[in-house]
Amino acid sequence: MADETLPYETLLYETDGALATITLNRPERLNTIVPPMPDELEQAVGEANRDPRVRVIILRGAGRAFCAG
Repeated sequence: MADETLPYETLLYETDGALATITLNRPERLNTIVPPMPDELEQAVGEANRDPRVRVIILRGAGRAFCAG
């Protein structure tokens, strides 16, 4: 069960104990990295780094592609 979910426009961020999962969430565009995704990625990774419970960050893509660019 997820501990925390934070709202982002282009990402899904979820923690579960020592695990933080960041999902690129633009499957209709094959998760291409365009604004505001770079800033949101920086924020999400920073959030995971500041959380003393998090030991592992998983970065994944929604849909059929991890990232098209």
